[in-house]
Amino acid sequence: MALSIAVLMDPIGAIKIAKDTSFAMLLEAQRRGHRLHYMEQGDLALRDGAPYARLAPLAVREDAAGWFSLGERQWRDLREIDVVLMRKDPPVDAQFIYDTMVLEAAQRGGARVVNDPRSLRDCNEKLFALQFPQCIAPTLVARDAGELRRFVAEHGEAVLKPLDGMGGRGIFKVRAGDGNLNSMLETLLAGGPHGEGRQFAIAQKFIPQISAGDKRILLIDGEPVPYALARIPQGDEFRGNLAAGGRGEGVPLGERDRWIAAQVAPELRRRGLRFVGLDVIGDYLTEINITSPTCVRELDAQFGLNIAGQLFDAIENPG
Repeated sequence: MALSIAVLMDPIGAIKIAKDTSFAMLLEAQRRGHRLHYMEQGDLALRDGAPYARLAPLAVREDAAGWFSLGERQWRDLREIDVVLMRKDPPVDAQFIYDTMVLEAAQRGGARVVNDPRSLRDCNEKLFALQFPQCIAPTLVARDAGELRRFVAEHGEAVLKPLDGMGGRGIFKVRAGDGNLNSMLETLLAGGPHGEGRQFAIAQKFIPQISAGDKRILLIDGEPVPYALARIPQGDEFRGNLAAGGRGEGVPLGERDRWIAAQVAPELRRRGLRFVGLDVIGDYLTEINITSPTCVRELDAQFGLNIAGQLFDAIENPG
């Protein structure tokens, strides 16, 4: 049965289709005969509590010269839409939170929203991983610069990052005694180096196995795809993120990878987090990506998979 599917995403005209997971989802939905609709953040509204969106009919094609076409935008009640794909990239700022409130109203009205809007609000991608202490490396989240300095001194080498970043932006690798540490903390905490900052930062013990790659493990309804994309740092760069120049290499899941996935899966299912990306370095879970997980196109190309097809099998058969 054909479904009406609306996607909320960043501007489709700016994506790189060879790497864009949202585009893979749209191609698969269209292949299955579903009706596609497109919207951006500015297209959402609440009218007397009812969720509306200014939707444009969407067609997509595998053509780097012109990969989409849009019809005339019209306001529609989102409760009339069967499935909403929430694929807006971070930051998870105030506007993102408000978006989830509109989508939650659509969900109450019967629309299936992937991923669950309340869980998108509740599960910060870096803090959520801390709910699984058996899976993580030593980690500190604090606003206090002194506490973060003590953490670095204790572990000798650490990675510092903001709570709301993506693509490797704002991440620092630091050693104990580094003269730049105070400056890094000022940047991350948005405050002075000798007291509390205005925002949290996260410090994780540096995991040397990053040289073998930061693995992205994709899960659909808690079930892991059997291959991960290891994002391997290049040159002098310590970050493996593809956006930071990392090289993506597909690898089969190891025993520890599957164990980590099994530890996390029940909570993902409970929270309605249907499409999730775990970041694993060595033996440790570092992040749980729920807003707009990527790496589908790379894994599909390397292993002949159809991960978006697996997702739509699950969406079409929710029972």
